[in-house]
Amino acid sequence: MKFQRVKDLREDHDKLQKDIAEILGISQQYYSEYENGKRTIPIQHLMTLSKYYNVSIDYMVGLSTKKNQKTS
Repeated sequence: MKFQRVKDLREDHDKLQKDIAEILGISQQYYSEYENGKRTIPIQHLMTLSKYYNVSIDYMVGLSTKKNQKTS
């Protein structure tokens, strides 16, 4: 599964793959494999990215078109 929104969010924030890989504590190559769909992003990394970009995990993985979900 290719994570296009993860790539789009990174580019929208003017970050390099290397920058995000450092935040996640992984190599740039490993992170690149997330964006290209060669690896599935672990939930821990999705949670970190969700907080970093201030968007919902559902939005990042394409399950929602809303960046933030309001909870009651």
